[in-house]
Amino acid sequence: MGLRVDGPSVSVVGVTGAVGQEFLRVFSDRDFPFRSIRLLASRPSAGKRLTFEDLEYAVEELRPESFDGIDIALFSAGGSIRMEFGPPPV
Repeated sequence: MGLRVDGPSVSVVGVTGAVGQEFLRVFSDRDFPFRSIRLLASRPSAGKRLTFEDLEYAVEELRPESFDGIDIALFSAGGSIRMEFGPPPV
């Protein structure tokens, strides 16, 4: 299991879509260490329950404060979502 006290806090934006689900599979397959994981999606998907590594998580609605305390954010949402919520392009 990737859940570890010394790992980073991670969020996955667009977790209910195919790419978001693939992010979770890769985390699990690679035993990626993480302290916490926040599953984020649009308002219609908020409240859905997803099981990841034998633990159940509630999908949260994506908001600007969703990234408070997050070390790594992975985006699989559309470009406009990434532009609004992601870091500015370099």
